[in-house]
Amino acid sequence: MARAAALRPWRIVGAWGLILIASLVVIATLSGSAFSSDGSLTTNPDSARAGQLIADNFDQGDRIDEAVIIHSTEFAAGTARFKAFVADVRASIESTGATRTVRDPYSPDQMAISEDGRAVAVTLVLAHDSGAGIAEVLDEVANADAAAGFDVDITGSNTLDHDFSELSESDLTNGELKFGLPAAMIVLLLVFGAFVAAFIPMSIAIGSIIVTVAISSVLGQFTSLSFFIVNMITAMGLALGIDYSLFVLSRYREERQAGRDKIDAIVATGGTSGKAVLFSGSSFVVALLGLLLVPDTILRSLSLGAIIVGLVTMAAALTLLPALLSLLGDRVNALRLPLVGRDHPAESPFWTKAVGVVVRRPAVALTLGVLILLAAAYPVLGLRTGTSGVESLPDSTHSKAGAIALERSFPGTATTDPAQVVITGDIASDAVSDAMSRLEASVADDRDFGPVEQQISASGQVALVSIPLVGNPDNEQARRGLERLRTELIPQSFDGTNTTVLVGGATASNVDYSDVINDWMPIVLAFVLGLSFLLLTLVFRSVVLSASAVVFNLLSVGAAYGLLVLVFQHGIGADLLGFQQVERVEAWVPIFLFSVLFALSMDYHVFLLSRIRERYAQTGETVGAIVHGIAATGRIITGAALIIVVVFAGFAAGQLVMFQQMGFGVAVALLVDATLIRMVVVPAAMTLLGRWNWYLPSWLSWMPELHVEGDPEPSSPTSGDVELAPAPV
Repeated sequence: MARAAALRPWRIVGAWGLILIASLVVIATLSGSAFSSDGSLTTNPDSARAGQLIADNFDQGDRIDEAVIIHSTEFAAGTARFKAFVADVRASIESTGATRTVRDPYSPDQMAISEDGRAVAVTLVLAHDSGAGIAEVLDEVANADAAAGFDVDITGSNTLDHDFSELSESDLTNGELKFGLPAAMIVLLLVFGAFVAAFIPMSIAIGSIIVTVAISSVLGQFTSLSFFIVNMITAMGLALGIDYSLFVLSRYREERQAGRDKIDAIVATGGTSGKAVLFSGSSFVVALLGLLLVPDTILRSLSLGAIIVGLVTMAAALTLLPALLSLLGDRVNALRLPLVGRDHPAESPFWTKAVGVVVRRPAVALTLGVLILLAAAYPVLGLRTGTSGVESLPDSTHSKAGAIALERSFPGTATTDPAQVVITGDIASDAVSDAMSRLEASVADDRDFGPVEQQISASGQVALVSIPLVGNPDNEQARRGLERLRTELIPQSFDGTNTTVLVGGATASNVDYSDVINDWMPIVLAFVLGLSFLLLTLVFRSVVLSASAVVFNLLSVGAAYGLLVLVFQHGIGADLLGFQQVERVEAWVPIFLFSVLFALSMDYHVFLLSRIRERYAQTGETVGAIVHGIAATGRIITGAALIIVVVFAGFAAGQLVMFQQMGFGVAVALLVDATLIRMVVVPAAMTLLGRWNWYLPSWLSWMPELHVEGDPEPSSPTSGDVELAPAPV
């Protein structure tokens, strides 16, 4: 493939040019209808079933979607001036057409006036269950808040969703475009020392992103894809496009320095780094396949986007990149930078010395490395997952300001989104009526619950008992109340009534989501680890290398989890880093981090092992091959990891705690992986294992020899290092 691309470069470049033009056309015409902001579980948990029963049997005209808190230090709530202002606010909200009901806080059935007489709560119901129109309501609230003498705030589930969506878009845009791209370009310039060489990987990455977004836009016409897929494509496209180009381009420059002519250098690069890219990309895809198993439409969208961009990037690195190298030749080193622009030796003197220390004292290095990783991973034992609520948002957001205002004027008020207990069965029977009465009595005067409301459907077959949970839907008290309802109070009340009782609402949905993700976590781990082990065994023909790769990657992921808990749950260093301390790590973050980190770290591991295997195939000497592999790849792997670190550091600098956790987790894990794992633990372990590194049971000798390390050369192992599975000759 490399030879064909090098000999006919204009055909390859022209074909990719047409693909890019077609992709831009597809994006312009289809992207608007391809992606959705909705996400859901496909397993239909209890909360979803309860929500469907409520939608089918009740009009929900009495529910509370949002609460507008109007407060004044100058006027009392009972004065004519205050009442007139409240009437104006209600009228302005109603004029948007986005609401079904805007209640009067002064009506006898409401009387939503604070104890100090300085605030009222105007509750409202939106016209659409989807929350459409909330932006117009927020605009009117902001206009009212600008009036002298009054503070007007709003909070509720739709306001919270709106704030999360706006901050998500802002954080992702800033993280990728304003921080990630410029920072990645700076690292590329430092690694290559020349503008042209640095520009090529960025071009490959951007081109792959465009093509993948186009493919996703087409797929989005046939299946539901989350709009977060675009952000995943951009992040992974930058990471993989730059990484693969970095590996190939560095090997090409190395071959040219060794004296090969241009075409031979490209062919040699294709037979070594090109193969490594193919198999490391395959391991990346395998690791991301695990997320497709999870019954969550958003995680499946993220996985699909990463897999597609991985395949497109591999195709570009194996075809377009050799063609560009053929056209540029040595001009790839044009526009060199001072100081960093000099040619670097194939083996880095720094990494040669560093790994030399490790292989001389492998037992000490391995022990210290593993102890550090285990210490970092230890806090994971206290990992708690959930969903970030309004308290994790900046104070400037509508929902956070509204929640603060609600707690100030109406302390201990229950949430605007109660637990919805849905009962189906013979509702009119005495047994069921008594059961509902017992349930209501059990939550009365309980600090975890608010005043209960009961409704019976028009058919008489479904009853709805709304039980407000004190606090916002995502805090510990609300979760405790929900748990008590599901495991204690409802079973005790309805035992023997022959009814089906489901609990819905925001808190129930969040808890069900966390439970589903946690249930699937071990399945995803087993799937990814198993497939990765099989792939590595096939690539390197060694069960020892495959098993150790899996263990090393688990160590880096465990360290990332532990540091995540330490910083975000325990708050150690959170203020220093500008992060928020929260009760729980986002439910999707651990499984997302595992898949992404395992995928990226496998990239580096395949690239490193391919260089070690290549030298071992030539010399048959394990320790020398380890030193050569580390010295030849240390600078490149570190540079590639730094690029991904700076890309995800942009996410960590965002305002949403979920992206802070994601960015921090990826950045820390890759730093650990590219330094402590690849440069200390791996060479130390391989040195201690010696000839066992290459062990392959005889009953697996039927496997094909893929020669990922490149074209083999004849060798004879040294007498002190006998191999159990001969290097290919």
